[in-house]
Amino acid sequence: MNRKQLIQRQQELLNTAKAAKRELTAEEQAEFDSITRQLQAMDSSQPDESNPGVPNSGARSHEGQQTNGPDEENVRQLAIRAERERCATITNLCRSFNISEDETNSFINDGVSVDGVRTAILEGLVENNQPVNSRGVADVTVTKDEQDKFRRAAGDALVMRSGINIENPAEGARDLMNMSLKDLAIDSLVSTGEKGLNRRSADEIFSMVTRQYFSPTAAFPSILDNAINKAYVEGHKTVAVTFDQWTKKGTLKDFKTVDNNYIAGSAGEFLEVPEGGELKHDTYEDKKRPTRKLKTYGRQFTLTRQAFINDDIELITKLPARYAKSARKTINKQCYQILCNNPAIYDGKVLFSKAHGNLITTGTGITQASMQAMIMALQNQTDEFGEAIIVRPAAIIVPAGMAFDIYTLFNSPTINTEGNTQAVNPLYAYAQHIKVIEDPTINVLCGGFGNVMPWWLLGSKDDTDFIEVDYLNGQEIPTIRRMETPGQLGFVWDIYLDWGISVMDWRGAIKNPGVAIESPLD
Repeated sequence: MNRKQLIQRQQELLNTAKAAKRELTAEEQAEFDSITRQLQAMDSSQPDESNPGVPNSGARSHEGQQTNGPDEENVRQLAIRAERERCATITNLCRSFNISEDETNSFINDGVSVDGVRTAILEGLVENNQPVNSRGVADVTVTKDEQDKFRRAAGDALVMRSGINIENPAEGARDLMNMSLKDLAIDSLVSTGEKGLNRRSADEIFSMVTRQYFSPTAAFPSILDNAINKAYVEGHKTVAVTFDQWTKKGTLKDFKTVDNNYIAGSAGEFLEVPEGGELKHDTYEDKKRPTRKLKTYGRQFTLTRQAFINDDIELITKLPARYAKSARKTINKQCYQILCNNPAIYDGKVLFSKAHGNLITTGTGITQASMQAMIMALQNQTDEFGEAIIVRPAAIIVPAGMAFDIYTLFNSPTINTEGNTQAVNPLYAYAQHIKVIEDPTINVLCGGFGNVMPWWLLGSKDDTDFIEVDYLNGQEIPTIRRMETPGQLGFVWDIYLDWGISVMDWRGAIKNPGVAIESPLD
């Protein structure tokens, strides 16, 4: 095509878009840009007749005639302007996405349209696993969102201000530790465009942030959520409970009663097979195990209007931590209630009884004779099919105040005999294999000092089941969520956890009824 035909084609593209009241399509724009580059190439290749040897600044046709008339000149100027816009748009687009200068120049020199460049950039981001949202727009930022950084820092600042230690606080958290709840709320509202807040009272600020309750982008409620979550997770980790040292952890997927847990019969002994003889088929039977079921436990607490005005930081940090501890302590108490209350279990008999062969008849303190009797009773248990289960002693559970006697008895290599001579202590060999678990929960459940308190010897969790604590889908940390409660002047949170405790097999423990433990204060 000669110059005149190229210009006519550009005009056709423009007229078509103008008649349809729209912009050029991607294909039309690409063709328009291509024609523009051809025209520019023609301009640079034609010599200026008035100045031989110098490229012509005016456009000439293929036939050598001057062609920059009014209409053609208008089209030419539009083409030049369109090309400049293309180059500028591509340059800005590539700069926004950190595209190299060489790749940017390649896009421009190769005549790639703006849409083509945008597509190439997005494809590169997807290939490199960069986030692209549902509209096909890449969520690319050089730094993290400032508002999100402020929320995390403010949440950590509240937790640290209340005295709870955080190993790796968010950047800027320490600088915010001197800010009150009102100050943090004001900064949160300013980020949404609110003005003139410094003259408002704490009550007015509280009303403004509570109106943001349901907004997913509201900063102040998110700050409270961050602080409360960190506080109760820390509380959950640091609570001093012992049940998880001797119970098994299980998981259930829903709240239905699980009643199809069977234990297969033991494998028969291997029989000698004479030369040319046949292997004998083994038969076995199943025994039903106890059912398991989850229950939901929880509490609710509120950051009230008064607490906000009073700048009661501890209410949103230490209170959630206490509830997280309370969840673990509740499980701990329920496990020890089973040991102390000795309820009837799945076979209709009480857990520790002569029928089960796991109860010492006469209660004693910690003595060599009592320990020997309990070890022998534990190791001579048989399974449902009459086979020895070979249980290794693994833990001694005692009330507070009784561990001293155990350490004295177990950790001495020699003992005094009746003849006042030194002899080998047979329990010394067990010191490295039996863990001592001392819990004051037992003291409380038995009525405190002055009352008879039992103690127990447990087998290894690898050898036999005893008590199992199940959680919904294995989740053992309480869930906390902010709720809207009508009639409450404040922010309300629910905290809850799903668990179930089941006695799986009475063969895993031996009980000694114990003796009275006198108060050390008398």
